[in-house]
Amino acid sequence: MARTVGIGNQSFEVIRREDYFYIDKTPFIKEWWESGDNVTLIARPRRFGKTLTMDMIESFFSIKYAGRDDLFRGLRIWDNEKFRKLQGTYPVINLTFANIKESNYDSAREKICHMLSNLYSEYEFLLDSDVLGNRGKRFFESVSEDMNDTAATMAIHQLSIYLSRYYGKKVIILLDEYDTPMEEAYVNGYWEEMVSFTRSMFNAAFKTNPYLERAIMTGITRVGKESIFSDLNNLEVITTTSEAYGDCFGFTEEEVFAALDEFGLSDRKREVKDWYDGFTFGGRRDIYNPWSILNYLDKKRLSAYWANSSSNSLAGKLIREGSKDLKIKFESLLRGETVTEEIDEQIVYDQLNDSDQAIWSLLLASGYLKVRNLKEYISDFGEWKEEYELELTNFEVRTMFQKMVRKWFAAPSAGYNDFIKALLLGNVKAMNTYMNRVALTTFSYFDTGKNPSEEEPERFYHGFVLGLMVELADRYILTSNRESGFGRYDVMLEPRRQEEDGIILEFKVQDTDDEKELSDTVKEALAQIDRQKYEVMLMEKGVPAEKIRKYGFAFSGKKVLIGGR
Repeated sequence: MARTVGIGNQSFEVIRREDYFYIDKTPFIKEWWESGDNVTLIARPRRFGKTLTMDMIESFFSIKYAGRDDLFRGLRIWDNEKFRKLQGTYPVINLTFANIKESNYDSAREKICHMLSNLYSEYEFLLDSDVLGNRGKRFFESVSEDMNDTAATMAIHQLSIYLSRYYGKKVIILLDEYDTPMEEAYVNGYWEEMVSFTRSMFNAAFKTNPYLERAIMTGITRVGKESIFSDLNNLEVITTTSEAYGDCFGFTEEEVFAALDEFGLSDRKREVKDWYDGFTFGGRRDIYNPWSILNYLDKKRLSAYWANSSSNSLAGKLIREGSKDLKIKFESLLRGETVTEEIDEQIVYDQLNDSDQAIWSLLLASGYLKVRNLKEYISDFGEWKEEYELELTNFEVRTMFQKMVRKWFAAPSAGYNDFIKALLLGNVKAMNTYMNRVALTTFSYFDTGKNPSEEEPERFYHGFVLGLMVELADRYILTSNRESGFGRYDVMLEPRRQEEDGIILEFKVQDTDDEKELSDTVKEALAQIDRQKYEVMLMEKGVPAEKIRKYGFAFSGKKVLIGGR
């Protein structure tokens, strides 16, 4: 009989006690401990078992769980006599930043202080011991929601001292979701304050802490060293491209297929693989996200469980407001193609507005992209280069991004769907009406950066093309020719069915030196289609010349004029 799936249960003790479905990841304990690393930072996408792993580590090492061999009996770690003797022998400080999602710095800082105050309340028995002394007792009692920065940033360090004295052993520190406050600080505009605060806290807890035995931090990203880890030279960083711990987070294909067998779903392996396979960690290329698999085992139907499990707003914001080049490459990804980029796995959030490389790095770390190939070489200038060939992770992620693009134009006032209908019907008058409404409503939505007047039109037009790709994917194959630059940008819609017309769209910004009226720009756009002989590309694919419609789009700011023949 198949075990019960406890959706969202992150308590190792509860899962083991109730015999909920669990895939044995205890070999991570041995691999991590024997690595000898002092402080380990592990970056994995969300919903990949990081929190459950941290709870497992605490359950194994913490003195609070001494003698609880029932939690590990039958698991692989318990086969090792050396590690059986380690169970329940260390003081462990376990905390999480997962809930630090505030809109301003003061609220975020207050919430961290509240979390630290709650942590200290678990150890109030220390006040009755003789390990604190008068000074220690004063500090202990000063830890509260309204403590000063000195107390807040030293709280973990000081608790390490107290616990080490009490138990006679150095402490293990576990910090889950360390980068959540960083992302919120970037999105909400208090990056510098949060960086300064956390840098001091991490330095005290993980660097200048002689009472630290080992530490693990988990998160989605590797925040740039110069931001918060500048003083930590004892940090071992494990990213999605690292070889270490490749099968310790997420489920391998062997584990997924065994689970499908257990739940009587052996005949569904192909479709589960098509939807959920694709994550790559180091050399492991068969990793599935646990959240989708657990939900599939529980509900027995395919859906975008992982992709829809929490906000994808940052990814959407970065793509929507990204450069023309970024949108062009994203079009390629949606078509199932790959892009080749240099990746810097040290994410510097305050560079995301100005660096496409930083955006691709974040999308890779977050699990939206996977590495197909890595090319390493020395450039002509003697520089070592690493180029990653990237693609969307799987069908689930592709579905998520398609829904995201639709939402960009979803406002009823935009009239985007009405424009699509008018385009398909060849109704030029209605196309003009609705396209002007689309431009007016969504133009600034695609704008970002310090000089919006220079970038704004291109950001909008390429976002518009992404919308066409998503809305018409079932009826047309969309291709584009951009090699002549934005002024000669065009889109071709190749029909998937013979009875449909082929469509060519040419976008052109008005050149007021040569084109006095927008109608002149329309004529030039249509003439350009003829000069470039774009229709030949469709005719070679079997579309008759009489079934090819051509449209020129002329733009002046947010005003649009469309003409066709």
